[in-house]
Amino acid sequence: MCGGAGTRLWPASREVRPKQFLPLFGARSTFQDTLLRVSDPSLFDRPIVITNASYRFMVLEQLAEIGIEADVILEPMRRDSGPAIAAGAVFAQNRASEAIVLALAADHVVQNNAAFVAACREGLTAANAGRIVTFGVKPERPATEYGYINPGEVQAVARFVEKPDAVKASDYVNSGYLWNSGNFMFPASVLLDEYRKVDAASVEAVTNAVNNAGRDLGLVALEPEAFGAAKAIPIDYAVMEKTSRAAVVPVSCGWSDVGSWQAVWELSEKDAQGNAAHGTAVFEDSRNCNVTTDSALVALEGVDDLVVVATADAVLVSRQKDANGLKRLVTKLKSVAPKVTEEHLKVHRPWGSYQSVDNGERHQVKRIVVKPGGRLSLQKHHHRAEHWIVVRGTAQVTVNETVKTVHENESIYIPMGAVHRMENPGKIQLDLIEVQTGSYLGEDDIIRIEDDYLRA
Repeated sequence: MCGGAGTRLWPASREVRPKQFLPLFGARSTFQDTLLRVSDPSLFDRPIVITNASYRFMVLEQLAEIGIEADVILEPMRRDSGPAIAAGAVFAQNRASEAIVLALAADHVVQNNAAFVAACREGLTAANAGRIVTFGVKPERPATEYGYINPGEVQAVARFVEKPDAVKASDYVNSGYLWNSGNFMFPASVLLDEYRKVDAASVEAVTNAVNNAGRDLGLVALEPEAFGAAKAIPIDYAVMEKTSRAAVVPVSCGWSDVGSWQAVWELSEKDAQGNAAHGTAVFEDSRNCNVTTDSALVALEGVDDLVVVATADAVLVSRQKDANGLKRLVTKLKSVAPKVTEEHLKVHRPWGSYQSVDNGERHQVKRIVVKPGGRLSLQKHHHRAEHWIVVRGTAQVTVNETVKTVHENESIYIPMGAVHRMENPGKIQLDLIEVQTGSYLGEDDIIRIEDDYLRA
């Protein structure tokens, strides 16, 4: 499942590029690491990815980067994990009537993959016996950001409990409770039967959405009206807290849902004073600080327990352990400056990406990256002209009836109103600088005439 738009890691994570697609701990995203974790064909079948329709090109790009193929299901709107997991179960059951499904969130970190796979093999025994298995993580501390599971006899779940306060969390840990990881394994038929007992209408709606799905460039697009009729609800509330068929497999695998900057700090390498840095940072007389920066150097002096996150258009400074404070801040930002919670300066497209470098009243400068074989739409603009300067690779450019090859250190002019297209015919990435000039520079001044990706 990778359709969520969490802002708990703002400003790095935003609506258009949430945390599951970010390389938080190395070169790969947690989405990619999750797929690689379940890539052993002796245990796992072809993965099913459920995502928001707006993330489809990012999903395809990240799948291609790690060489994994998957069935990709597109949600027309968010309905939380209940309908998402139900849609995956229906799809899996259509693919294999006796399917056992492992439902995973794509934004979690697992540090010990072998322990995780061993837990999956253990869970398979219970799932084959008709149980809905949840993976209970052995707590490392009395965390207040996780729900808890009280395990019963022989893998049974005595009860699920919501996120507690600090006192209750400590009591739960001392009583042998487990963290609820939010990852599950079950026979598709059992999950759907248990879901029907409490909300048959939603299961019927999701089933219709899958069975009447369309196709979008080979992806499975759920039927919007049917899927929209399903009640938006987490799977815990819809099924797990009500079913008598729940089982739990305890696991100790270095798990985290990376739900806060403190969690990122806990999972990061630190210096002798407990400071962690992703990007360039310098610490002087500072302890237990966490810095993430895209490019700007961050220097901290004489401070403790701070989070500093610097992106090209926003900087966060907060207390290390105040996740609720960040939640309140993002809520305020959504009313005061919504763009910084929704948009990245770098915008992903099916052919590559672009990033705004400079803006003025009548000009805009962008850095554009086109993947090998990528091709922009055939288009024109009513209000702007453009200059393209190639800095790496080779561009094939169409301007009205003329097709021209533009090499590194060469440029081409696109007059206002000209029908034009750019593509990368080479085998290396194409980088160029685009300078727009005109009275209006918005993205809605793109009139697409032809488009490989069927966009409006």
